[in-house]
Amino acid sequence: MGAFEEGYAFFEKQAGVQYAGYEGGVYVDQVDAEIAKLIHDLNAFEGFKTKPDALKGDIAEFWHANTFNINATARDTANRAFVDRSHDFASADISSSFEKLFGLKYYKTGADSAKQQAKSVFERFNEYKSAGGKDPLNVFLEKRGFTDDSVLHDPIYCGQVRVIPADQLKEACAWLRQKIATESTIRPEQMERYQDTLRMLSDRLRDGQGTESIPLTEADAKALAVLAKEGDISAEKLKLLGVSADEVIHFEYLAKQAFKSGLTAATISVVLNVAPEIYKAIDHLIKSGELDEKQFQRIGFAALQGGSEGFVRGNVSAAITIACKSGMLGEALKGISPSIVGMATVLAMDTMKNAFKVAAGKMTRSDLAQEMVKELMISSAALAGGTVVQSFIGIPVVGFMIGSFIGSAIGSFAYNRGYSAVMSFCIDTGFTMFGLVKQDYTLPEDVLEYIGIDVFQYEKFLPKQFQKETFEPLNFNQRKFEADTLGIHILRRGVIGVSEIGYV
Repeated sequence: MGAFEEGYAFFEKQAGVQYAGYEGGVYVDQVDAEIAKLIHDLNAFEGFKTKPDALKGDIAEFWHANTFNINATARDTANRAFVDRSHDFASADISSSFEKLFGLKYYKTGADSAKQQAKSVFERFNEYKSAGGKDPLNVFLEKRGFTDDSVLHDPIYCGQVRVIPADQLKEACAWLRQKIATESTIRPEQMERYQDTLRMLSDRLRDGQGTESIPLTEADAKALAVLAKEGDISAEKLKLLGVSADEVIHFEYLAKQAFKSGLTAATISVVLNVAPEIYKAIDHLIKSGELDEKQFQRIGFAALQGGSEGFVRGNVSAAITIACKSGMLGEALKGISPSIVGMATVLAMDTMKNAFKVAAGKMTRSDLAQEMVKELMISSAALAGGTVVQSFIGIPVVGFMIGSFIGSAIGSFAYNRGYSAVMSFCIDTGFTMFGLVKQDYTLPEDVLEYIGIDVFQYEKFLPKQFQKETFEPLNFNQRKFEADTLGIHILRRGVIGVSEIGYV
């Protein structure tokens, strides 16, 4: 196999892996971007004069909307939540792309939060009048979209999910149940708003498909408000509350992303593996005018092998990349390049496959070592080429893959040249390259026979063959005289096998 073919073969193995690793890195970057947005939104309150007790409700709005989006990104779903910052009458604090509205109340106790969530239209009118409002009831209702006074006992947040602090949920539910029991006998018309509030009460955002926001206690909301007023919200502080890539990316999410990336890698590997065989089939058709059935069989086997190996390599590469960049394997590996992970994956899996061949007796240890050295050299050249070309081509991955292909071909060519030079040096000096090159000093059988040594042959079973008798006339054969001479046979050492030197 020539240098170009070897380079292409290596590129075919690692191209899909590189893209899979890139996808894994992008996935973690998207999660990190949502976390960064939460930090930005909370620090936007820097310098506010509002007291923490009043500001904690605003903090909770951004907390729940952003942590929902963080988890949605980690789960790879399209559902999103939005902080509307609307001050209209009974407007929702958070809207969503999945047609749910959420209203938040963060008061000191569960009873206070539940009471605010269950507030009726008439109670809001009384608050309006107490604050100096001049409009009579009918005008108040008309300005807020109500046509008559039949809605006076309805909850103003009807249709909204009522979100309260996580540590108040139990207390709030108990208070609502007590109010329902009391009002059912005294004022039955008031009971419905408490029942509606109890039915819609929650400590987090939910989309009904598995994505949720992270619950927040009243004390944590107040503590975040203090930090936000100082612009001191950081990734380290949020991690203490369970907001970090390694916390939100669960193993099942990692496996899902790795599977998707594995399919992408399999597709790329199939295309690159099948392309040379298709070219050969087309070339044969042009030259002979016929299709070769065996060539189509080779295309099928190439697709099967390339797809299966590409999927496994891509799956592993994406999984390792996600685990590293998210921090699951420690802070030290968060900055690792997906390209390095991809190269390491190819080398590790090829070494495992070759090691199995050694165990099965299909490959020697020397061959295994040679393959490791060759792939390490080619992969280093591919990595260098990809890095250089990517700096000139701004399209993600594309530039790296082009440079990687060029680097693979150059690396393979350089290895072959270097291998030839090393073998020549070993022939002349007897050097074994630390055991990688085998030096065989056994004389070949033809040389032993030439110098008159009987060569032992293993007994072979040869069946007798029937030969009919033939008549041959006598022929006159003249005898030739040959003078005794001194024969000289010069031995030469050379390559007699893979990394093996002996007499030829």
